Amino acid sequence: MADILVIDDEPDVRDSMESVLRRAGHAVRTAANALDGIALCRAAPPDLMITDIVMPKGHGFEAITHVRADYPAVRIIAISGGGNFQAAQYRPEAVTTTAYLAAAGRLGVDAVLPKPFDHVELLAAVARVLDTPRQGRPN
Repeated sequence: MADILVIDDEPDVRDSMESVLRRAGHAVRTAANALDGIALCRAAPPDLMITDIVMPKGHGFEAITHVRADYPAVRIIAISGGGNFQAAQYRPEAVTTTAYLAAAGRLGVDAVLPKPFDHVELLAAVARVLDTPRQGRPN
């Protein structure tokens, strides 16, 4: 299976994705912010990076830009809920979610996934991205 790097500042989201991906047979590393994620990628580029966009200590755009420049063969899924909303205020249709994910698309991610998503949607996006070869120089 694949080596996957998950970058998300929300512990519940990050831990949940890690659990789902491990149960599916993937090797998973995690980071709580983009700067730590970039360091993990530099140490050993993953097959796939899943990164949140809105985070402290470096946003997901920074991680995407670094990985695309240094490791173009790494596949990337961008995820976003448009910001840190409380559950009662969460609006996945908010313009910011759409804008963040559209901007990630312009940076060359392989897929986008708006929050909230369930494990079926996550695994489907991962399978789709991993089944599509990424053009670029070898890692």
